[in-house]
Amino acid sequence: MRTRPSTVLLVDDIPTNIKILVEALCNDYRLIVATSGLDAIKAALEKKPDLILLDVMMPGMDGYEVCKRLKARSETADIPIIFVTAMNEEKNETRGLLLGAVDYIVKPVNPVIVKARVQTHIALCTASRELQRHRDELEEIVRERTREPRETQIEITNRLVQAAEYHDHLASRHITRMAHYCVILGRAHGMKENELTLFFHASAMHDIGKLGISDVILHKTGTLTPDEFEEMKRHTLIGADLLYGIDNELMNMAHLIALTHHEKWDGTGFPLGLREEEIPLSGRIAAVCDVFDALSSKRPYKEAWPLDDAKKVIVEQKGIHFDPYVVDLFLDNYVKMEQVYNKVK
Repeated sequence: MRTRPSTVLLVDDIPTNIKILVEALCNDYRLIVATSGLDAIKAALEKKPDLILLDVMMPGMDGYEVCKRLKARSETADIPIIFVTAMNEEKNETRGLLLGAVDYIVKPVNPVIVKARVQTHIALCTASRELQRHRDELEEIVRERTREPRETQIEITNRLVQAAEYHDHLASRHITRMAHYCVILGRAHGMKENELTLFFHASAMHDIGKLGISDVILHKTGTLTPDEFEEMKRHTLIGADLLYGIDNELMNMAHLIALTHHEKWDGTGFPLGLREEEIPLSGRIAAVCDVFDALSSKRPYKEAWPLDDAKKVIVEQKGIHFDPYVVDLFLDNYVKMEQVYNKVK
C-alpha cells in the first residue's frame, strides 16, 4: 500500500519565494500555501501539516509571532517549524530556536538544501510518532497485564476496610471522607491518576490496626486513661504489621500510611517519633486529613466540631503537628474538602 505523502505548509508573503519552494518540493510532498501570519495559523489548525516552512519578515504578524502562537496551542505545538529568512545573524537564529523552531534556512534558498532539510525533519517527525506509538502499545500491554492483580489487591483492601467498619460502625463515613480528602490533596501535589487510585485505597486502611484494639477502648464515652491511650496508640503498629510483607505498591503505601499517620512534623508524634520529611508524604497528607475529619465528626467522646473550627486547628498546627506544605495544599483546596464533607455525612 502506498504511503500518503507528507504535508508541508509554505508561508511567505512574496509569490516569487513561494514559487521557488513549490518547485523544490512539489514532486515529493503535498503542499499548502499561506501568504500571511493569520492565514498560516488557520491553515495549520485546519490541515495539520507535518512540517511548516515559515518566512520571518512578513507584514502584520511576523514569523516569530506565528511560531509563538502555534507552539502555544496543543493542536499545533508538535508541528516542526523551519524558518526561511534573509536574516542570518546568530541572535536571530537563537531567537527562533528558543521559540521552538527546529531549523533555519537562509535566503536566497538553495533547492537542494531545502529538500534535504525538509526530508530530514519529516523523517525525524515520523520516527518520533512511530516511537510514541510503540510506547503507547507497550503501556497498554503493561496496563492489561497488571489490571487483574491490581483489581485483586483493591478487592482485598475493600474487604479489610469492611472488617474495620463492622468493628467500629462510626468508621465507615470517616474512612470514605478520609480517602477522598487524601486524593484531593494528592492531586493538588501533582500525583498521577494511577498514584491517586493507590492513595485512595491505601488511605482507607489507615486505621485498620483498630481491629486489634478492645471495643471497650474504641467506644469509651469518657477520656481515655494513660494506659488506655497507650493501648489505643498501638493501632498504628498493629495496622502496619497487618499490611507488612505483601510486595506491591498498594500494600506498601497502605503500610506506610497506617504506620505514620500519627507522626508529627515536630517529632512528637507516634509510634516512631519521626520528624519533618522523615515522615513519608503519604503519611503527612493522611495526618492532616485524619485530624480534620476526626475533629469535624461525632465520636463516642465528643460532638462534631463546626468545619471552620476544625480548619482553624489545622492552620494553628502548621509547622507543629503538620507539614506546612500540606497545610497550604489543604487551604488551597478547602472548598473541595467542604464539598466532600457535605456529600458524605
